[in-house]
Amino acid sequence: MGCGAAGHGAVRGPPGPRGGAAGASQRAGLQREVPSNCIKTSKYNIITFLPVNLFEQFQEVANTYFLFLLILQLIPQISSLSWFTTIVPLVLVLTITAVKDATDDYFRHKSDNQVNNRQSQVLISGVLRQEQWMNVRVGDIIKLENNQFVAADLLLLSSSEPHGLCYIETAELDGETNMKVRQAIPVTSELGDTSKLARFDGEVICEPPNNKLDKFGGTLYWKESKYPLSNQNMLLRGCVLRNTEWCFGLVVFAGPDTKLMQNSGRTKFKRTSIDRLMNTLVLWIFGFLVCMGVILAIGNAIWEHEVGVCFQIYLPWDEGVHSAFFSGFLSFWSYIIILNTVVPISLYVSVEVIRLGHSYFINWDKKMYCAKRRTPAEARTTTLNEELGQVEYIFSDKTGTLTQNIMVFSKCSVNGHSYGDVQDVLGHKAELGERPEPVDFSFNPLADPRFQFWDPSLLEAIKLGDPHVHEFFRLLSLCHTVMSEEKNEGELYYKAQSPDEGALVTAARNFGFVFRSRTPKTITVHELGRAITYQLLAILDFNNIRKRMSVIVRSPEGKIRLYCKGADTILLERLHPINQDLTNVTTDHLNEYAGEGLRTLVLAYKDLEESYYEEWSERLHQASSAHEAREDRLAQLYDEVEHDMMLLGATAIEDKLQQGVPETIAILTLANIKIWVLTGDKQETAVNIGYSCKMLTDDMTEVFVVTGHTVLEVREELRKAREKMMDASHSTSNGFSYQEKLSSSKLTSVLEAIAGEYALVINGHSLAHALEADMEVEFLETACACKAVICCRVTPLQKAQVVELVKKYKKAVTLAIGDGANDVSMIKTAHIGVGISGQEGIQAVLASDYSFSQFKFLQRLLLVHGRWSYLRMCKFLCYFFYKNFAFTMVHFWFGFFCGFSAQTVYDQYFITLYNIVYTSLPVLAMGVFDQDVPEQRSMEYPKLYEPGQLNLLFNKREFFICIAQGIYTSVLMFFIPYGVFADATRDDGAQLADYQSFAVTVATSLVIVVSVQIGLDTGFWTAINHFFIWGSLAAYFAILFAMHSNGLFQMFPNQFRFVGNAQNTLAQPTVWLTIALTTVVCIMPVVAFRFLKLDLKPELSDTVRYTQLVRKKQKTQHRCMRRAGRVGSRRSGYAFSHQEGFGELIMSGKNMRLSSLALSSFTARPSTGWIETLRKKKGSDSSTAGSPSSAASKTLKV
Repeated sequence: MGCGAAGHGAVRGPPGPRGGAAGASQRAGLQREVPSNCIKTSKYNIITFLPVNLFEQFQEVANTYFLFLLILQLIPQISSLSWFTTIVPLVLVLTITAVKDATDDYFRHKSDNQVNNRQSQVLISGVLRQEQWMNVRVGDIIKLENNQFVAADLLLLSSSEPHGLCYIETAELDGETNMKVRQAIPVTSELGDTSKLARFDGEVICEPPNNKLDKFGGTLYWKESKYPLSNQNMLLRGCVLRNTEWCFGLVVFAGPDTKLMQNSGRTKFKRTSIDRLMNTLVLWIFGFLVCMGVILAIGNAIWEHEVGVCFQIYLPWDEGVHSAFFSGFLSFWSYIIILNTVVPISLYVSVEVIRLGHSYFINWDKKMYCAKRRTPAEARTTTLNEELGQVEYIFSDKTGTLTQNIMVFSKCSVNGHSYGDVQDVLGHKAELGERPEPVDFSFNPLADPRFQFWDPSLLEAIKLGDPHVHEFFRLLSLCHTVMSEEKNEGELYYKAQSPDEGALVTAARNFGFVFRSRTPKTITVHELGRAITYQLLAILDFNNIRKRMSVIVRSPEGKIRLYCKGADTILLERLHPINQDLTNVTTDHLNEYAGEGLRTLVLAYKDLEESYYEEWSERLHQASSAHEAREDRLAQLYDEVEHDMMLLGATAIEDKLQQGVPETIAILTLANIKIWVLTGDKQETAVNIGYSCKMLTDDMTEVFVVTGHTVLEVREELRKAREKMMDASHSTSNGFSYQEKLSSSKLTSVLEAIAGEYALVINGHSLAHALEADMEVEFLETACACKAVICCRVTPLQKAQVVELVKKYKKAVTLAIGDGANDVSMIKTAHIGVGISGQEGIQAVLASDYSFSQFKFLQRLLLVHGRWSYLRMCKFLCYFFYKNFAFTMVHFWFGFFCGFSAQTVYDQYFITLYNIVYTSLPVLAMGVFDQDVPEQRSMEYPKLYEPGQLNLLFNKREFFICIAQGIYTSVLMFFIPYGVFADATRDDGAQLADYQSFAVTVATSLVIVVSVQIGLDTGFWTAINHFFIWGSLAAYFAILFAMHSNGLFQMFPNQFRFVGNAQNTLAQPTVWLTIALTTVVCIMPVVAFRFLKLDLKPELSDTVRYTQLVRKKQKTQHRCMRRAGRVGSRRSGYAFSHQEGFGELIMSGKNMRLSSLALSSFTARPSTGWIETLRKKKGSDSSTAGSPSSAASKTLKV
């Protein structure tokens, strides 16, 4: 696209006002091509809200179902219930959902308006004027000041810094808080005042809008010359200007065309797997309802034809009914209305209330509150809580999510000697916990007081004048692009492009080689108190391909030297052969550092002859001025000079992990959650962090690295990885033949059943090929067979594509967690998106479903809140379907005894109040507060999480069991009272059997049975549970007696005709005996089944509860013994502390094995793990036979 033939004035406005002289036709043509700078993330406006929201809501099968029933109830000929029984709850549900959606969208509007109404200084008619961001257009020239956000994607024209430099922070884009340098092209860097900028009439031809944050290609045509443009000349929307007083930029992309918005992805409507299952079940239930309606309608037609025709005088057909067939047809619709309570609308209201309660529990959790940042956890959506208990894959960003992005100089190797190990007073390597005082840098007045180092021998070498150590730190003080700022004398502030560079320069500063200042041509360093100025001849900058940077300097003595630092894989092969012995020693040190998860760099130097440098410099100048193949020519020259270097040593930097990351990853892995790291960082860094956080370990069978540049190379590397895994599995198959494993229906299942632990590391360019349609399945098969997967140098779009790939083929619940704008697409694509809130920007948080400040809180979010939410929702649904089938199916059985006349068993007030008053609050209390085990045990036994992943607690099988129990209850509920009432008499000898007495008896039996059932289902009793259960029973009897009272009859004689019926019926001992018999017969099989199941085949949660009881008994006994004054031996004292203490090992990676051993001592039954058995059937978890989680599952008896 082009940006203005005459500067920004060519884009919009009349000739002149916004600074150009282009014709109106040019402006109009360009205006059609480019959008405004206004952004929109909201879904509705005032006009579209009602129709669009209702359309979305009626996409829910249940809402459409209830609307259909409402229409039926409005037809008098078939309506057997009042219309208000359906319309009131339907309108209530639609209104609550609409208010929630409107509130969410209001906040999106508010956020959009806040951004769109930010002020920016735009150059208009040669004068800077305040304009809202939404009014900024392509071609405008904008002035930015320090600490301001960049309004659009700008071409940097000039700045307050020398040579058109400026510094930006890109936290909103990539989560990194370190500063980056951008530079204007030399020809525009002099345009510092508004009068010159007003006359600027350049034209920019550039690439179309795209989502590549690190690439930009374009050309500036100005004054009959053309100037190449790159990403180094661009300021992207979302960046913040730092340490630069002001700068001017030309708007190239605006609004949705900016790279930030191109990476934001579409907002997707997320629904849980339970929601999707519920839609299916509602359709099945509707089919079942139709079948029952058809059966009863046929019965009605037959009855009317055979029997009813004989009673036409007493029971005439309704007006318009002329045949038994038509009577049956009307009866069908009447029964559809009566039986619709198998899925009451109150189910959906209750689900929303329960989810809201779970969301508040997350918001109120003090253990997920970060006091340092004053940031609580926040559930930003209420619809996904139970899915937190079913996560199988976590996709995590690295920088700012797993790490703090704070680099610390930890160790170094100089001339074959390693420094940095903590020494004790005798000079030996100190053990953990024996750290002495840090090195004293008080001799250096310019030292950074925050820097700490623990090995004094390195400082001794400096003081003794070791030339290698001096040259080592001299290199660190010279070879970098750090900028220094000295606000007060001796107070140095370094502005580094990367935290690595900042850490290295700070280390050199503390050891006496202080980088003090720089100009474009010089670098001033204080070496052990003496100021020395070096002439800076060239900077050979770092990029992802070179993986190294060099500087060429001239010392005061006139000696020209090249200093280079870079990745060991690149630099070691560029050394002079004379360094071989030193290389071997240094390589050993590098391997040692890498094993500790440290980030390493190799340092080298080379002396250059004056004549060679002059000739090389001339060729460099020619290559820099070339218009074609400039990058390739520069790379060749850099490569030429960076050969035959002399090795100085290596550095090791610790990228500090966030607190608790290794422990969190270890416990989540034990819960059979697979963690993939998707990072934009380089491979070496990502792998080091993988080792630091224990995702990668030295015990792994193999770590596969895929770095192919072509489709064929990537395919071949993936194929070799699969072959190695299959071969290893074949050789250690313990009796299973290769052919037997291949008989599985899916290769994925075979690969996931392999023995050994593997990891996969893949680069961004390789991933681009692996994600192509013809290779994505191969990549997924290989990756899913690995315990850990790390994707490096990936774009934000690739992150989303990886998540989408797993969602597409694995049918597993995915969670994405990140902290920067580059994670937004991934967060929106995953089933659940989690944003890390804090100092790295808010883009990820705004796009997320849940947010908190530290990665370690993810463990609690999933294992406690997620597991409980899933458990509660499943128990709620099972009970809800049970109680409603028990309630509704009584009508079906009654139909066979009332001539299929669509007569209801209960009065319509009981039907209306059953789900709203009598049974709603107890099940809500269970759905909100229930627990199977306390939160400490949920964290201590990660295996408790697996039933959610396997969807064991509510699925089609569990649904049919609930339905069967409900139908069984309804049969007994109807036929026991029916049988008793057939011959029963009152105390006065009168016949007991009348319709109203039967209705009261069945209704009372039903309320008592379902109340006892929820008492059995409740695993965690609170005062609220007691109040709701007994209160609901009391409310039932109070309302029952009130509705049959004389007072209501006098006020509403047409509505409450059966005065005293309840009192008379419930005064009969026969009725109470009937109710008691019905309750016992309905409940006893459930109690017996659960008792036998607990005794013969307990679940893991049952075993954990049993363990807890044993612990409590032991503590009670221990306290009694202490009160009795008994003094135990050391051995018995140790035994007690051992029994109570193994829970404290949760923070170590071994806690699951110990806990499993403890459990097995309480459950000596030789039953195999039922979860593992089921998982093998699914072909999804046998892969970790040698892993801690597998070892735990083998030991654990459940």
